[in-house]
Amino acid sequence: MAHRTGTVALVGRPNAGKSTLLNQLVGARIAAVSPRPQTTRNRIMGVVTVPGLQAVLVDTPGLHGAKSELNRRMVMAAEAAMAEVDLLCWIVDAFRPHDEELAARFAGKKVVVALNKVDGFADKPKLLPLMGAYGQNGVVVPISALTGEGTDTLLGEWAKALPEGEALYPDDQITDAHERDICAELVREQVFLLCGQEIPYVTAIEIEGFDETRRNEGYVTIHARIMVEKQSQKAIVVGAGGKMIKRIGTDARKRIEALLDAKVDLRLFVVVEKDWTANPRLLRELGYTGE
Repeated sequence: MAHRTGTVALVGRPNAGKSTLLNQLVGARIAAVSPRPQTTRNRIMGVVTVPGLQAVLVDTPGLHGAKSELNRRMVMAAEAAMAEVDLLCWIVDAFRPHDEELAARFAGKKVVVALNKVDGFADKPKLLPLMGAYGQNGVVVPISALTGEGTDTLLGEWAKALPEGEALYPDDQITDAHERDICAELVREQVFLLCGQEIPYVTAIEIEGFDETRRNEGYVTIHARIMVEKQSQKAIVVGAGGKMIKRIGTDARKRIEALLDAKVDLRLFVVVEKDWTANPRLLRELGYTGE
């Protein structure tokens, strides 16, 4: 049987489970995940290699009505990814009604639909009407990105849809992202999980220092800057007596140590950059180009 290789964009609404699926398939936490929508901001690439298939995955920001300049660039990044890949994997939240707007948007495109969060359904026949509705866009595969249920079947459908070709990456490579960029994602993930409703959406993380000089001894030092727009937001991130920033650092450090397989000295600093989410220069510097 011919080997299949190609690019797959993970697309859909915010909080549908795209990043959770990416992490599940590559077997590592390379994308930030939280219960909040719009956690993913930039395209993140993962590589899944199984016998007969190498799928290069592009995790995209959720498609939504963009209001701020930052959100507009997030949607632009998702749309750019959709135009460049061999296949769209449309991740759908099985607890939400049929998404007619995106169904119309994806009509005529090469799509496999992943009906996600089915682990929450005790009565699986209740999924049949949704499967029938989305079946107009492509093959529908019920999955749980959280548990891995149905993901082998999903990979099988990707293999049918992707072109023949040799693997583009070594079998053990799971992403092209730099470690420092994944570390920034893991810090931002904790801000999403731990801070209040407003804070995650006005926060950016920049790794200013990544000292590996003692890595052969199992030790890495990381300096990360947490950017917010207002002094009041800084006060929330720091917390009373520095308790919040300490908790963010502790929880992020555990994730980063698992990623790097080393002890990590994570040093976090909070700075105020007024209205950075609307500043084209700062957005470019932070990598939010919309590409």
